[in-house]
Amino acid sequence: MKESFATVLETVARARPGAIAISHAGRDVSWRELENQAARLAHHLKDAGIGHGSRVAVAQYNGPEYLATLWAVLKVRAVPVNVNFRYKAEEITALFDDAHVEAAVYDAALAGTVEPAAAVATTPLRTAVVLHTETPGHGRIGYDEVQRTCSPLAASQRGDDDWLMYTGGTTGRPRGVLVRHSWLYDVICANSFLLMGLRAPATLAELEEYLASVASDTYPIVTIPAPPLMHATGSYTSLGALVAGGRVAYLAGRSYDADELLRLIERQRADTVSIVGDVFARPLADALDRARQAGRPYDLSSLRRVLSVGVTWSAECKQRLLEHGDFLCRDIVAASEGGPFAVSQTRRGDHVTTSRFSLVPGARIVDETGRDVVPGSGQVGMLAAPTDEYIHYQGDEEKTAQTFRVFDGRRWAVPGDLASIDEDGTVTFHGRGSQVINTGGEKVFAEEVENVVVRHPAVRDAMVVGVPDARWGHRVAAVVSLREGESLTLEQLKEHVGRELANYKRPTVLVVTDEVKRSPSGKADARWARAIATENFPEKSPEKSPEKSQHQPTP
Repeated sequence: MKESFATVLETVARARPGAIAISHAGRDVSWRELENQAARLAHHLKDAGIGHGSRVAVAQYNGPEYLATLWAVLKVRAVPVNVNFRYKAEEITALFDDAHVEAAVYDAALAGTVEPAAAVATTPLRTAVVLHTETPGHGRIGYDEVQRTCSPLAASQRGDDDWLMYTGGTTGRPRGVLVRHSWLYDVICANSFLLMGLRAPATLAELEEYLASVASDTYPIVTIPAPPLMHATGSYTSLGALVAGGRVAYLAGRSYDADELLRLIERQRADTVSIVGDVFARPLADALDRARQAGRPYDLSSLRRVLSVGVTWSAECKQRLLEHGDFLCRDIVAASEGGPFAVSQTRRGDHVTTSRFSLVPGARIVDETGRDVVPGSGQVGMLAAPTDEYIHYQGDEEKTAQTFRVFDGRRWAVPGDLASIDEDGTVTFHGRGSQVINTGGEKVFAEEVENVVVRHPAVRDAMVVGVPDARWGHRVAAVVSLREGESLTLEQLKEHVGRELANYKRPTVLVVTDEVKRSPSGKADARWARAIATENFPEKSPEKSPEKSQHQPTP
């Protein structure tokens, strides 16, 4: 659908003005109220000189204001820029400069990083709107004041505008993936309607017809996105549910709390929950186990599906969750650059596996020349999905050429996710190419080893990375956090991994830390893991190092 996403949302708002769009922290926000907020903020942005193509930073926690801000930016044909709320001022400055940010709408709790960043950014801000404060400071305006003083901006004619999503990945600086609204609609809305067994409307008229068939007091889908809206998983899950006439609910806390999520599922009668792999699923399973053991099990009778994108979701965690409810576990391999590439669907009673998927229609596994990997050959290739001619990285032609390739006259998104395919079509996901460890000439896929490490009964969370070694090129290092009261030695870990994988894949460096560092969306912080593993190699005695590094002299 080649329409502005602002117009798509306005279509839903006209059809369902009194229906609840968002629930957060005990507050229900109707479509009428949400659009009113967005239209008033849009009027302020327009008066400040923000218009077609302008970049507006959004640095907020989950809540109705985040969605209202996105909508306001789109209403004036500007481009929202997602800001990771964990970034320091220097990182935000780099982001502002890369995106050429001209305005910012941010939470007062983030002023200590956003404002210093904006002060030294190359492009001065035309306006800065601050949430949750009555004293925004000189040169800034409060969000509430905007709502009090600005009239709603009338809808206008728009086109297929730009959408920009910054993705941190696991290494390197964040990159902005620039697409059209039509791409956004096709990807996120098609998925939401697919979950309901429907075809996504292809035109505004079809969307209006679909919405007319939905009673104003019913919700085809009630979704709780557990990840932050600043990441693609959180925002795309939200927007997809809203366009389908659904309702979205958010955790009240600013960090993930599994028990809060379970209480919210009960209270909102949610049928869909979005998580990010084991980093969300494992605490969820732990909370369910505790509640059952205490004789107060959570009511998951409304839950129909749990979705995960972007991070490994182990068979063990799926099995533990499915012991508590009869729902679908849908594990998707996708990236901000494109996809989905592959999907795994598991129900109670199914044989559960880790990193085993089926290709989605249109996706392929190719070698460097663009030829399809032969099923059953054992060759590891790259996941590829067809894409349009417009999608590219903001300001990075070299990386764009590396990721978006032309094979047989057609453009493909090939972000570097590695996989192999069996004779029966089953796909084994091996992780991102940047996570391949070359040790003594052998290639070790970090994610494959991680999947085994986290199944050790003492391990709570883990990352596997390569650390430089003069003789072997790299060694396999495991950075782990342990369950309370547990201990783990390198020899125990090597024995555990060696039961399932070749000896050269066994970790030869073990670092035990209180917590494995991840982004709020659950993605691994590979730079941190490599730094801490390298710092603790060669051996430092447990008495001298709180991280308790251990290693062996040969891989």
